[in-house]
Amino acid sequence: MKKYKVGIIGATGMVGQRFITLLSDHPWYDITVLAASPRSAGKTYAEALGNRWVMKTEMPEAVKNMIVLDATSDIQKIADTVDFVFCAVDMQKDEIKALEEAYAKAECPVVSNNSAHRFTDDVPMIIPEINNAHLDIIESQKKRLGTTRGFIAVKSNCSLQSYVPALYPLDEKFGVKDVLVCTYQAISGAGKTFERWPEMVDNVIPYIGGEEEKSEKEPLKIWGKIVDGKIVPATEPHFTAQCLRVPVSDGHMAACFVRFENKPTKEEILEVWKNFSGRPQELELPHAPKQFLNYYEEDNMPQTKINRELEGGMAISTGRLREDSQYDYKFVCISHNTLRGAAGGAVLLAELLCAEGYIEPKN
Repeated sequence: MKKYKVGIIGATGMVGQRFITLLSDHPWYDITVLAASPRSAGKTYAEALGNRWVMKTEMPEAVKNMIVLDATSDIQKIADTVDFVFCAVDMQKDEIKALEEAYAKAECPVVSNNSAHRFTDDVPMIIPEINNAHLDIIESQKKRLGTTRGFIAVKSNCSLQSYVPALYPLDEKFGVKDVLVCTYQAISGAGKTFERWPEMVDNVIPYIGGEEEKSEKEPLKIWGKIVDGKIVPATEPHFTAQCLRVPVSDGHMAACFVRFENKPTKEEILEVWKNFSGRPQELELPHAPKQFLNYYEEDNMPQTKINRELEGGMAISTGRLREDSQYDYKFVCISHNTLRGAAGGAVLLAELLCAEGYIEPKN
């Protein structure tokens, strides 16, 4: 396989750190550039982090002495050095939009973990097993930006990764009409640990800013179609969501209630989940889980602590499928929010882009 030089923009944050752990031994990618805010620029990565490394594994030796560049003022230097960048910056949404477009216009593809461009109508928002066909929109985006290589592709919100993969193949076969979902989201989704957020110990907060809107709107773009150079969101299924922050380090759980146009049997649903796979599995991408959707028969499964690391944190765990008195069925599902839901999902998206020829090494 070809080798790619990659940069991580926002390398000092929690998702940036997760990118480093995933990419340090990647068979295709070499970390060539780390970039962050001006206060980190010019320091070694170890100096810039200080005591803020929060990953469970040690900081890789290869990045400790890398000099951190300025994510904003060093755009052209970074673009000239790497084949593409991962972006996970902590900035205002309009600043992120401008920054990512600046990298794209500097002919540097951007694989983004940020939400700023998720509703830009020519930017694909991808769950690689589900809507890889939306990558076709990239050519339209390049025309708008006036670029040859540069473009932006984004992954969806972290909490969607648990329930949308379970619903999408059911919709294709039985028609999903209505979905009610309650998500129970880990503190790492806010970039926090218990040491840095003691208020979350023994506590639940029934509000996560902007999360319910994302959970209701983003699936419709994933379900959408490309029309005249734009991704037009679907109008169905209908989603309603409630999102809670719970005292868990990693892993988002969703309790999902679903109504169908053609109600399947429980056995039919389980058969669809068991056999569902996508383009990443077909291509055998490095971070593609072999079994994407995994069902557990036990009444007390899946559990966040037990199941979040399944297949390197890239697989989805489901369970408790049963008929409901108001909807047709209800079930529970879990995904790892900083792996499948954030950095891991972006790495898988990058692998798909490279394997399909959307990103090529410059030399």
